Order: sequence, then C-alpha cells, then structure tokens
Amino acid sequence: MQALLSFDQAPPFSAPIRFFVSAPLFAILAGLLMLWSGPDLFSSRWTPAALALTHLITAGFMLQVMLGAMFQILPVVAGANISRPLLIATVVHAAIALGALLLAAAFLSHQPLAFRLAVISLGSGLALFAGAAGHALYGVPSRNPTIVGLKLSLVGLSMTVGIGALLAIALDASLALPLLQLTSIHLGWGFVGWGMVLLAAVAFVVVPMFQMTPPYPPGVARHFCWSVLVLLSLWSVVELADWQWPAALLAGALVLAAAVFAAVTLHVQRRSKRARFDATQHYWRVAMLCALAACLLWFLASLLPTLAERPEWPLLCGVLVLSGGFMSVMIGMLYKIVPFLVWLHLQNLGGGRVMAPNMNKVIAGEQIDRQMRAHFVSLAVLLAAVAWPEWFTYPAGIALVVANSWLLRNLLAAVTFYQQHRSTIQGLAPAVATGR
Repeated sequence: MQALLSFDQAPPFSAPIRFFVSAPLFAILAGLLMLWSGPDLFSSRWTPAALALTHLITAGFMLQVMLGAMFQILPVVAGANISRPLLIATVVHAAIALGALLLAAAFLSHQPLAFRLAVISLGSGLALFAGAAGHALYGVPSRNPTIVGLKLSLVGLSMTVGIGALLAIALDASLALPLLQLTSIHLGWGFVGWGMVLLAAVAFVVVPMFQMTPPYPPGVARHFCWSVLVLLSLWSVVELADWQWPAALLAGALVLAAAVFAAVTLHVQRRSKRARFDATQHYWRVAMLCALAACLLWFLASLLPTLAERPEWPLLCGVLVLSGGFMSVMIGMLYKIVPFLVWLHLQNLGGGRVMAPNMNKVIAGEQIDRQMRAHFVSLAVLLAAVAWPEWFTYPAGIALVVANSWLLRNLLAAVTFYQQHRSTIQGLAPAVATGR
C-alpha cells in the first residue's frame, strides 16, 4: 500500500489540522452536558440530553476527525486533489461545527427553528464537502480497496445527512414520516455506511503502514465495503417496509460483518513486527474489542427478550460503539496522522536542505500514554454510568472532560511544535542555500 502514497500532493497543514483540533472540544461539551443533566440522561436513549450527547459525539467529534482525515487521505492515497482545499476546508469546518452545536441545542430545547438552522448548516457544509470530494474522485480508477472504500463512504455520508435532515424536519411535525424506522436507518447509514466503511478504507492503508503489520486478507479488503453497502441498502428497504423477519436477518448480517472486520483487524495486529505495542495499537485493540462486545450484546438482545426489554442495553451498546469503538480508533489514528503531517510539512518546507525533526518528538510519548489511560478510565466509568447512573454519571462527565482536554492539549502541542520548527527552518533555509 505504501507505494500508492503521494506525499507531494498533501493539502496545506491548516486544512486538516483545524478539524482535528476542534474534535476534542465537542467531547468536552459532551462531558459538561453529562454534569449539567445528571443521572436522568441515562434513563433512556430517547431523552433530550442523551440525543444531544450522542450528536455531540457523532456530528461533533467523529465528523470533525473523519472529514479532516478525508482532506488528507484523498490526495495522498487516491491522488484525488480537492480544488482550493484551504478555502473548502475553512467553509466546511465552520458550517459543520456550527451545525453540530445547533443540533445539540435543538435536541435540548426542541425548538423547530434550531432544527432547521442545524439542517441548513450541517447540510450545506457536508454537501460542499461531498461535492468537492466527489469531483476530486471522479475519474480516479478504483484500482485498490481503499479508493473503492473512499468512494462508497461518500455515498454513506450523503445518505446519513439526507435521512438526518428528513428526521430533523419531521420532528417539528412538518412531515408525517415513520420516525422509528427512519431513526434506525439513519443510525445504520451513519455508523455502518459512513463510519465503518470509511474506517475500513483507511485501515487497509494505515494499519499495515503505521503498525507494521501484514496487509489485510485480499478477500476482506476487496469485498468488505461493497458487501456492507449492499446489505445496508437491502436492510434499509425492508426496514422501511416494516418486514420484520427479513429486516432482522439483514441487520444480523450487518452486525456480523462488523464483527468480522474487528476480528480480522485484531488478527492482523497480532502479527505486527513491533517488539511492543505503542499507544495507537492499544487504542485500535481496545476499539476492536469494544466493537466485538457491542456485536455480541446486539445478538444477545435479539435472542433474549428479557434483555431486549431492558432500557440499559441500547445505551450500553452505544457507549461501546461510540466511546469504546469509534472514539478510541480515531484518537489512536490522530496520534499517528498528526505527527506525520507535522513531519511531512516541515520536511517539504526544508526542501532537503534542512531535515525535519523525528515524528516521535512532535508529541511527547508520556503525554500520549497518560491521555490514553485517561480515555480508558473515561470509557470504563461511562459503561458503569449506564448500569448505575446515580453513582457514576458525574464521575463519567468529569472523566470525559479530563480525557479530551488532555487530547486537546496534546494536539495543540503538535501545532505549537510545527509553528516553532517552521520558523526555525524558514530562518535556516536561506543560510543553507548560500552555504553559510
């Protein structure tokens, strides 16, 4: 896979980094929301606070990281150059950040105007990104699984946004729609069609490259993204038609596909050439284990009516998927992607005359390890809060704020490192060029 990378086509440093630095802010807001709302948040997944918190993580943290990664990956991995990337990144970043805040406020206040403004802001920002990315990818040959996955993830993103917009409009009674079915379909396209497909497309490159593992099995890499999207499309149709047995079978197939991807990733990780795991590998391992646990919980709830009737299981599954799965793997990727971006741009700035510092110096290893432990503590306390909200909601909120404040501190340290060494290289380069 490494031969596919074109580092000279990377966008400006500030294009992706603004998304990465913004992401922890939304998770911090989610922790503060837990402290403000208290244990009632965990009484049901349908409480206004639970819905607002979920979207602070999905439309806030996750979307920021995923779009930032796409701005970097499209030109470097796929050779798909977004036209005027800095301008597009600036507009998209502002629109989706405002939209995520408005959406959380809309769930808390249940004001129709807030939902409409959120739809306009998020919809316009994501439409701009999807259009720019789609135009960049148009004509790029689908010569490897990552490029195929990137293209299919844009389909998943478009479906997620479109269905979410319908739901937001329907919440103020403007449209008579089957809300429960559309909510399930929205979740499916968001978590699977957009999140999991993009994660798999990126994993096919970054896991072997950064974790020094063998490549994914050819059959998994070649067929996974297409198979998932076909299953998801079929499930969406039968779910909307309220055909219960076909919908249950197809949903089970999708959950099984997620479990297979997690198991294969763990198997590939076990064959890493590294003597000892670094923080990124620990993050990926925990993420895949949480994904497997969420899949097992889903199957148990499908088979055991007594478990399915309990309100805690969807919340527990949500924490495993969001905090344990997606957030863990994304933070792990940030600790590789951000130092790599800093090194790459400093190396290009030096032009071969001034060498960039080693990537391992961009963020101190001890700070990464401490933040990782804080995140895992946060995950454990969040899981406990689902079962015992009176005891653990406030500690969980504090833990979430601490872990993501630490992440923000580490990312800002990387930005400061880049700015300091950029100034140094710019000062040294003329002297090196003249032989002084």
